[in-house]
Amino acid sequence: QVQLAESGGGLVQAGGSLRLSCAASGEIFSINPMAWYRQAPGKQRELVAGIAGISFTNYADSVKGRFSISRDNAKNTVFLQMNSLKSEDTGVYYCNIVTQNGMAYWGKGTLVTVSS
Repeated sequence: QVQLAESGGGLVQAGGSLRLSCAASGEIFSINPMAWYRQAPGKQRELVAGIAGISFTNYADSVKGRFSISRDNAKNTVFLQMNSLKSEDTGVYYCNIVTQNGMAYWGKGTLVTVSS
């Protein structure tokens, strides 16, 4: 059983920064792709950033150049550094991992609120 626990959300002014963390436990490996998704009020959940292996990353166009995803395999933790935050970045941020057998797991989410 895989469990994910996000942390680091909060209230920040536009232009500010936050760093989200997601600690994974269970049978996971460094090659398992991990990602951050977000869901704004009244909208569908969308991919924000993903990481596979050590350094293969991809980002939503809306966050390129502002957000950075990274992982610490020794600690089974993935991070999302968010800079130059905008009000449209507001939402619940979820951590996701896909295991070797193709199962996807989700965390409970952490709320990010950006005030303009």
